[in-house]
Amino acid sequence: MEAATTLSRNRLQWQCRRGMRELDELLNAFVDGHYDTLDTGELECLGKLLEYPDQLLLACLMGRMVPTDTDVVHIVRIIRNTTAA
Repeated sequence: MEAATTLSRNRLQWQCRRGMRELDELLNAFVDGHYDTLDTGELECLGKLLEYPDQLLLACLMGRMVPTDTDVVHIVRIIRNTTAA
């Protein structure tokens, strides 16, 4: 189980490397600080969110747009609430 968790975390960290500084910093900080607190459903939603194109992803995380997928809305709220400090 530990190896699967590490693999999933590494995969998510790789997907967080977007090439857009704002996204890289925000997403990597979130995964580094909160990965262990997310349940399986939230991790799946994060995976869906990371499939978004960079501009759309940034708009969602900055609150300029609300995703139509309610599951993705949930993970966006978590990210925004935990990184707003």
